[in-house]
Amino acid sequence: MKKRSLRDLPAEALDGKRALVREDFNVPLKDGVVTDDSRLRAALPTITYLREKGARVVILSHLGRPKAGPEPKYSLRQIVRDLERLLGAPIEFIPDPAQGVPATRQLPRGGVALVENTRFWPGEESNDPELAQTFAALGDFYVNDAFGSAHRAHASTEGVAHLVKPAVAGFLMEKELTYLGEALHHPKRPFIAVIGGAKISGKIDVLEALLPRVDEILIGGAMACTFLVAMGLSVGSSLVETDRVALARTLLERGGKKLILPRGAVVAPSLDRGAERREVRVDSVPHGWAIYDIDETTRHDFRARILRAKTIIWNGPMGVFETPPFDAGTRAVAQALVDAGAKGAVTVVGGGDSAAAVAGLEDKLTHVSTGGGATLEFLEGKVLPGVAALEDA
Repeated sequence: MKKRSLRDLPAEALDGKRALVREDFNVPLKDGVVTDDSRLRAALPTITYLREKGARVVILSHLGRPKAGPEPKYSLRQIVRDLERLLGAPIEFIPDPAQGVPATRQLPRGGVALVENTRFWPGEESNDPELAQTFAALGDFYVNDAFGSAHRAHASTEGVAHLVKPAVAGFLMEKELTYLGEALHHPKRPFIAVIGGAKISGKIDVLEALLPRVDEILIGGAMACTFLVAMGLSVGSSLVETDRVALARTLLERGGKKLILPRGAVVAPSLDRGAERREVRVDSVPHGWAIYDIDETTRHDFRARILRAKTIIWNGPMGVFETPPFDAGTRAVAQALVDAGAKGAVTVVGGGDSAAAVAGLEDKLTHVSTGGGATLEFLEGKVLPGVAALEDA
C-alpha cells in the first residue's frame, strides 16, 4: 500500500495548522501508572516533527475497552505526565471532543493537546459519521500514526480520514507499511516465518497466506500440539484444538517440507510445577504431562534455520514465555533473530507477545511492529480500513 506520508507535505502546509494525529496509546497501566511506555516512545518522531514545523498537534487515541461511556480506569488523563516527560513539553488535556475546538485553536505553534479516550463516545467503534465529524472539527489535516488500530474501521481511524484533508500516514505508520510490505512482497531469500502462540485458529489465515510465499515456516507454541496430534502423536494433557486437527492435517499436506515442527518439547505435570520439567521427544510425551516450550534440540534446529535466512518474520512465542523456566525457547528465537540481523538479514517481529519477548532488543532488529491484530491481518493480505482511507502516494 503506497500511501502519502507526512514527509510528503510541504512545510507551509504544517506551520500554524492543527494536525489531528491518531496515535495508539493503548498502553498497560497499573494503579494509574504506565508500566510500558514503548507505544508512547514510538509516536515521538511524528509528534516531534510536527512540533518542529510549527503545527498545533491534537492527539486522538483509545485506551482499553470501556463498556458504556467514560470509565476513570480508562481515562487518557493518566498518561499525560508520562507523555509530557517524553516530549519535554506541557500537554493540554481535552476532556470532551465536542467542546474541544476552542482549545485546539488556542494552542501555540508547536503546542500539544491530548483528547480523552475516543472509545468513551458513542459511535467510535461503529464509525458513526457524526462522531467522525466531531473529531474532524479538531484539525486542519489528518495524520494516522496508529498502525495498531488500523485494522478497525472506527470513527477516529477511518471515518475522519474522509473528512479532513490531506489525510496522510505518520512516520510510525509509514515504517510499519514499509517493513511489513517489503518483507511480505519483496523478501530476500531464504524467507522464513516463525509462527507460535496458543492456537491455530488465530493464525490460520496467516499460515495459509504465508505458505506460498515463504521457504519455511517454523511452528512453535501450543499451536504446535495440534499439528502433532494431526500427525498421530500423543501430547499428553497439552492444549489441543480438537476441532482444528483436520485443518492442521490439511496444512501439513499442503505445506510439505515447508512446515517445520518441534523435534522435542519441555514438559511438566502442570504450569506451576516447572521444577519437575524435563525434555522429551515429541513422540514421547508422558501421559498427563503437558508441553510448555520447545526443547534444546529444537532450539538449535530453529536457530540454524534462522541463521541461514535473509528475511525472517516472527509472530507468536514458542512456549509459555511469561512463566519461567518455560521462556527459554522464545528467548532463543529472539537471540537467533538478533544474530541473523547482525549477518545482514531483515528481521521483522510482529506485535503482541512477540514484541514483549524482544523488549530491550529492539535496536538490534530491523523492525518490531506495534500492531497485534493489525500485523496479523496485514500478513494475511487483508485491507486495513485505517490505511485504505489515507491518500494514495
